[in-house]
Amino acid sequence: MTSAATRSFDQVVRSSERRLLRVGLMLSGNAHTAEDLVQSVLTRAHRRWDRIGGLEHPEAYLRTMLVNEFLSWRRRLKNRELPLAELDETPTTEDVSSRQAERDTAWRMLATLPRRQRAVLVLRYYEDLPDDEIATVLGCTASTVRSNAARGLAALRAELGAEG
Repeated sequence: MTSAATRSFDQVVRSSERRLLRVGLMLSGNAHTAEDLVQSVLTRAHRRWDRIGGLEHPEAYLRTMLVNEFLSWRRRLKNRELPLAELDETPTTEDVSSRQAERDTAWRMLATLPRRQRAVLVLRYYEDLPDDEIATVLGCTASTVRSNAARGLAALRAELGAEG
């Protein structure tokens, strides 16, 4: 790989890594899994950067790779280590418990959806992509995207109704 292609890869990674991590987090619901997904995608992309780097929007291609990696990922983490949160040294007077409880509920509910429905909802509401772009990312039709979104939202509404 030429040094110009390597620099181009480095530039694209620097500019899109945080966004890819956020999408991975929204899809997986776990920061460590999101990091693993992004690392896997970037490793595969680096091997094929001669082709990917020549695309008009390599960032969009990387996002598509990330979603496909999430949808096909079957690996389960085997280690039994429990990550410990880093302590925040600055005390706060804000009561964040209700906001955190709402986030936890949203994550839990999103995690109950099938992977494809979750991917559609994340791409639609978090990435703000139109149905035709989501269809391109997922390799399906726009009507399939709409039906997955409708089913996913219906399932979330039903669960919200069940919880009260």
